[in-house]
Amino acid sequence: MPKFRSAAAALALLLAPSLSPILAPGSAGAQTVSDNVVRLGVLTDVSGPYADFAGPGSMVAARMAAEDHNGGRALGKPIEVVGGDHQNKPDVGAALARRWIDTDRVDMIIDMPNSAVALAVQQVGRERNRIIINTSAATTELTGRQCSPVGFHWVLDSYALTSGITRAVMAQGGRSWYYLTVDYEGGYAQERGSEAVVNAEGGRVLGRARHPLNTPDFSSFLLQAQSSRAQVVALANAGTDTVNAVKQAGEFGLTRQGQRLVGFFVNITDVKALGLQTAQGVVSVDAWYWDQNDESRAFARRFAERHRNAMPTQYQAGVYSAVRHWLKAIEAAGTDEALAVAAKMRELPVDDVFAHGGRVRADGRHVHDVHLVEVKKPEESTGPWDLYRIISTIPGEQAFRPMAEGGCPLVQP
Repeated sequence: MPKFRSAAAALALLLAPSLSPILAPGSAGAQTVSDNVVRLGVLTDVSGPYADFAGPGSMVAARMAAEDHNGGRALGKPIEVVGGDHQNKPDVGAALARRWIDTDRVDMIIDMPNSAVALAVQQVGRERNRIIINTSAATTELTGRQCSPVGFHWVLDSYALTSGITRAVMAQGGRSWYYLTVDYEGGYAQERGSEAVVNAEGGRVLGRARHPLNTPDFSSFLLQAQSSRAQVVALANAGTDTVNAVKQAGEFGLTRQGQRLVGFFVNITDVKALGLQTAQGVVSVDAWYWDQNDESRAFARRFAERHRNAMPTQYQAGVYSAVRHWLKAIEAAGTDEALAVAAKMRELPVDDVFAHGGRVRADGRHVHDVHLVEVKKPEESTGPWDLYRIISTIPGEQAFRPMAEGGCPLVQP
């Protein structure tokens, strides 16, 4: 049975037995590292509402990235991947991060679906001088007022998730909005980002309802949205919450009465769970889609062989990209010391299967293109994972909040 170091009670990673630490034998390198291993921890949601788009799949992606870097070695040292379950609790995530850093000498922590957990873990990284890369959280605070010299935000954030899609839907006639929002910072951030665009573009917000995380019954919230008669019902949630909301919206007939469903945090795993008959027409934003080109399809096939025959989500592909970039920065810095590596991460371009022409700003934001997508109709699909039609590509400079507007203390006025 593979062993995972200090992961929360082995975190049910028996679900993914291939994720044992990468400990390739070999001689020591000439460069200095903090110990004899370059070690990264994947802190994720193993069995909760975010497990499908991150979870064990994020650990698979991290392992693939480590293996693809010089045969599993950095600076001549073996790369070790450990995993842990934050249980969607900031205190649990922060405590595990401290344990990894203080006891297990973990050099970098990645993933953190759930913005409250992500903010807590980024603070631990700032205090203990360890690289923290958030791939799955949404809050822009990670690169805003709570930015960190050793903190990075890799895939999407609430600004990218909401601004482009809100403008596009308003241009198509969606002028009145109702928000169905998960009751924590990640949901609030999505709602705020979209509402700012609605107000700026002369639209109207007719109401909002906030639901607890991991809600099985959306009936009361959807009835409020339905009675508002808003043209657009925007789902500011994620994971199983989004899946349940879309499914039950169909049962209540929201789309049949002419209301349009917009998902700010929709993933292909959500669409797959719903089926095209239910999810067709839902509009969302995706940073990466497996069927974009030959390179993305080849990566997706490798991933699927290791992870339940499922195509990787944008966040799992983002984990792969971020780990590869971090390892390249270690080689360039000649050390795994956090501040030195962070400087190289901001200096080096990002050019991989996830992003071509990407760059990391001073505030830690990875800037890359994103796509506006629409879920296909059943008759348009040619295979089990042929789920999206890419409507347009939004350049990274337009997709993400301007750095000067974020309030990051690291950015000189």
